Amino acid sequence: MLVAAAICPCPPVLVPEVAAGAAPELDATRAACADALGVLAAARPDLLVVVGPAGQPGRGPFPQGSKGTFRGFGAEVDVRLGGGPEAVGGRELPPSLAVGAWLLERTGWADAPIEGLAVGEPLEAERCVQAGREIAGRAARVAMLVMGDASACRTLKAPGYLDERAAPFDAEAARALGAADIEAIKALDADLAYQLKAAGRAPWQVLAGAAEDADLAGALLYDDAPYGVCYLVATWS
Repeated sequence: MLVAAAICPCPPVLVPEVAAGAAPELDATRAACADALGVLAAARPDLLVVVGPAGQPGRGPFPQGSKGTFRGFGAEVDVRLGGGPEAVGGRELPPSLAVGAWLLERTGWADAPIEGLAVGEPLEAERCVQAGREIAGRAARVAMLVMGDASACRTLKAPGYLDERAAPFDAEAARALGAADIEAIKALDADLAYQLKAAGRAPWQVLAGAAEDADLAGALLYDDAPYGVCYLVATWS
């Protein structure tokens, strides 16, 4: 059963070495993520599953010990999903899971085994929900670190340019995540999310499936749109 979840954004610029001189601009985001991960540790899970979006080559499960890197973003920073030996012959973590691994390393996570699951941004809601149900059944006490951004269309200089639909979409996503409103998260429009480049939609709906029988309460820790991209941090416990 799912006992706790942390929802965090997944831009590589969260890693200070990637952001370089702009690193202080996301200090509040990093602090909120650290607080959210503290909720996971306090839940004493038997298993932590990190879920995030990925393109076609990077989708699917990743075992503990899978490696990731930010060298492609100009920073000589390597990460690994959880402690113990490196995964032998494994694929490289997609950026979203690499950011999750970096957050866990930064907070010194050593509380439970870790696995990763990367899902495609266009994945249908029902398949997301089913994946979440399967995750919840993996152990008696499951925690999830759910990586994903809201829209990338909040300003003229945003990656997706300005779209007047972005702010209402983000407001509803923030409300639903902050309230642990499972049905509202399941109801998020996948097509609209894709048009708004909201890569968190599918991972959030995986969480909704995992939380169906958990009766968790939500809290919204952070809601801002630096660089025209909406970053949300929330906890369910």
